[in-house]
Amino acid sequence: MTRTWTPGSADDALTAIAGTPRLVIALDFDGTASPLVDEPMAARALPEVKTQLDRLAALPDTFIAYVSGRSMNDLQEISEHTADSLVALAGSHGAQYWFPGVGDADVPEVPAAEGALDALWAAAQPIVDRHENVRLERKTFGMGIHTRLATPEAETAAFAEIDAMMAERFPHWRRRAGHRVLEFSSRAEGKDAAIHALRGHYDATGIVFAGDDVTDEDAMRVLQPGDLGVRVGPGESAATLRVENPQQMAALLGALVAERAAGRE
Repeated sequence: MTRTWTPGSADDALTAIAGTPRLVIALDFDGTASPLVDEPMAARALPEVKTQLDRLAALPDTFIAYVSGRSMNDLQEISEHTADSLVALAGSHGAQYWFPGVGDADVPEVPAAEGALDALWAAAQPIVDRHENVRLERKTFGMGIHTRLATPEAETAAFAEIDAMMAERFPHWRRRAGHRVLEFSSRAEGKDAAIHALRGHYDATGIVFAGDDVTDEDAMRVLQPGDLGVRVGPGESAATLRVENPQQMAALLGALVAERAAGRE
C-alpha cells in the first residue's frame, strides 16, 4: 500500500535504499522532475530537483537517469542535456537510450512498414485540427495527442476519433493513456524495459523510480524488494511512497542524498 511521505520526516524505506551499494535514481520527467505545463516543449526540471540530482550524482556508486515517454531528441532538449552530462536518458518509454561515457545505446530494431509514421501523422492531423486546443506531437515511433488546453468535451471527441482511426488503420500499435494525453507507438516497450536496462547497465543493487502517471506504473510493477517506488501526485499506484508534487519530490531527493552521504562518511 502506498503511504504519503511528509517532507522532513524519516522513513524506513528511504533509509534502506540510501544504504544500497550501487544506487540508480530514475525519474519520469513531466510531472515529476518538472511541473506539468501547457506547452510540452517548455517543460524544464525544477531548479531544486536539478540541485539534488547533481548532489546525488557526485556521490560514489550513485547514478541518475530520466525515464520518459518523450522521443530522445525532445527529452534531450527539455532536460537541457549536454554531451558531458552525468544523467542517463531513456526515451520513448524505453526504446531509446543515452548513457554517460557511452552515448547513444543501440536497441534492437523493430521493422515498421515503410511510410507508416507519415501515414499515421497524416491521418491524425485532420482529426486534431477539428478540435480546438488539441495538438499532435510527432514522435520517433508514433504520436501523442495532447489536450491539456482543450475542454473535456473536445478531449473526449478527439480521443474517440483517434481511437477509431487507429483501430481501423494501425490496430497493433501500442496505446497508452496519461494525463490529458493519448499516445500510440509502433514499439511495444514500456518503462519496465527502461528499469531492466538501467539495472543491467549500472549493475544496480537498488533503484529509486519516481513517476506521476499511468505509464509509470509499468516501471513500478517491476521494482524489486530492494528498490523504492515513489508516486508523485494522486492515483492508484504500486509505489511504496507518495509525494504531492515535484517540489516535494525535490525534498525527498534531498533527504535521500543526506542519508546516503551520511552513510558513506
